Amino acid sequence: MFDIESLKFDEKGLIPAVVVDAYTKKVLTVAYMSRESLKITMEKGLTCFYSRSRDELWLKGETSGNYQHVVSITADCDMDALTVVVEKEGPACHLGTDSCFENLLWQSDERHEFRLMELYRLLEDRKATMPEKSYTTYLFEKGRDKILKKIGEESTEVIVAAKGDDKKETIYEIADLAYHVMVLMVEMGISVEDVQKELGSRHVIDHKVKQEKMAGDNL
Repeated sequence: MFDIESLKFDEKGLIPAVVVDAYTKKVLTVAYMSRESLKITMEKGLTCFYSRSRDELWLKGETSGNYQHVVSITADCDMDALTVVVEKEGPACHLGTDSCFENLLWQSDERHEFRLMELYRLLEDRKATMPEKSYTTYLFEKGRDKILKKIGEESTEVIVAAKGDDKKETIYEIADLAYHVMVLMVEMGISVEDVQKELGSRHVIDHKVKQEKMAGDNL
């Protein structure tokens, strides 16, 4: 933990803050904070910025309802920039998009960063458009029972590969299982964020159990 006074604010008393989604790890926006807005952020647990255009404090979501609940705030090595990890309510951008960073400028043909959210959105599109000769379309057409059957088959294949101590094959089968589970998620309207939140809540419980165990060991 560090003191606010150890941060290096610019000549206008501001420091840039990169806001990141706690679940997708996507950059949502880059804004500025003053000492006062940073203190408010830490006190309320909600992002509060300083609007350079309006020359005033700006509590994100106060008028739109799109609040950002702060998970953590981290300063960089030079103490002149912040990363703010948040759980957001609604879009982060004033244009109504999920993030302010939606305009792709350039992308490598050889390197592509894969994210589960990209697969999830692709599966959502498949369900909405149902293109012909698509395996995903086939699964949606056959329905939940077929999807569940495939999940059962893929789970068995993961077990067989792991029991055979075949790491490469196990990775392959886990990928197959993950794909079919995500098809089920889309079919049932379960988002990646829903699962991440559930796992996050279990992490908190596990942390509390660990603390209680340590306390008990000291008795």
